[in-house]
Amino acid sequence: MDMTPARFDELVGEALDEVPPELARAMDNVAVFVEPRHPEESGLLGLYEGIALTERNSDYGGVLPDRITIYRDAILDICETEDDVIEEVAITVVHEIAHHFGIDDAKLHELGWG
Repeated sequence: MDMTPARFDELVGEALDEVPPELARAMDNVAVFVEPRHPEESGLLGLYEGIALTERNSDYGGVLPDRITIYRDAILDICETEDDVIEEVAITVVHEIAHHFGIDDAKLHELGWG
């Protein structure tokens, strides 16, 4: 699938806009980025790096924001149409946000957000 980086960024923004307001308000100290591809795992669609909300305690503070990265080229590699990209971006964004809330891969797969 071929898509401009600007259009892909729009789709990520639209997926973030679909996050229910109560969850969006609960997100804390997290930033979302779009990169072409993970430097070591070229097929990785997204990555959450940080301290999940469920793991933060009274010592949490003065740290850089958690980071959610969505990997454009890896997603485009597995999609055939723009509708496929829209769906995969939405799934990947939800998946990585779930990690921010402390939900692990096993639970996400169980819920159908693998």
